[in-house]
Amino acid sequence: MRQRKFGPTGRTVPVIGQGTWNMEGDDRAGALAALRRGIELGMIHIDTAELYGSGKVESLIAPVVAEHRAKLFLVSKVMPSNASRAGTISACERTLKRLGTDRLDCYLLHWPGSHPLEGTIAAFDKLAADGKILSWGLSNFDARELEAAFAMAGPGKIACNQVLYHLAERAIEHAVLPWCAAHDVAVVAYSPFGSGNFPAAASAGGKVLEAIAGSHRVTARQVALAYLTRNPAVFTIPKAGRIAHAEDNAGAGTLALSADEIAAIDVAFPLGSRRGLPMI
Repeated sequence: MRQRKFGPTGRTVPVIGQGTWNMEGDDRAGALAALRRGIELGMIHIDTAELYGSGKVESLIAPVVAEHRAKLFLVSKVMPSNASRAGTISACERTLKRLGTDRLDCYLLHWPGSHPLEGTIAAFDKLAADGKILSWGLSNFDARELEAAFAMAGPGKIACNQVLYHLAERAIEHAVLPWCAAHDVAVVAYSPFGSGNFPAAASAGGKVLEAIAGSHRVTARQVALAYLTRNPAVFTIPKAGRIAHAEDNAGAGTLALSADEIAAIDVAFPLGSRRGLPMI
């Protein structure tokens, strides 16, 4: 599994992690087995949020967290509606209780909200001083919003920005990804398979992926993950509900694409014009 520095945290993290969005709707035993298998294969970056199932997902994965806590890079997120200074601290404490741990490796603001960001950042700093979080970051922030947060927090504080990024949605490459790379902020790509809209094998783009996959004896989804993590600032967190899916995701962690293969994918899935930051 390829690993790289996670922003300014000093931690080295695998390029492929594991998401948990919508896991409350999966078969519980299968989802936890997939999560455990993923950890065995090196996908120790586990991402969750208080929003997911209204806290149910944090509680769901708690047994796995307890089994592997020392090795995990555990991330959760506070909802913007809870992100006042006091509200952020209370939300974090509830998250820690549901997860059954005394600390998060990184804590994110899920998206920009109405509470002043200065208060959220002050809460993050307090949580870090108390050892309840080891770093903090943002999610769904565009370049302008990142610049404002950076001006408030200063360099070396924003660990990451978690954003929507998949083959058919490359908008972050216009401004967000370059900004993050220039400011030592990790980019974490969520929904890397397009939330159920992965290119069909018979589609034009799917044929390109299948051809590349065949030359490496891997799967098209592994090619997609390798493409998304081609930039040294990018990590990704696909979710798996089954062991076989987790194993497939992990297999992308050692796949390197050639310049010609990357160029072919660029053509098959064009960047498109610059526009606002997408999110789901």
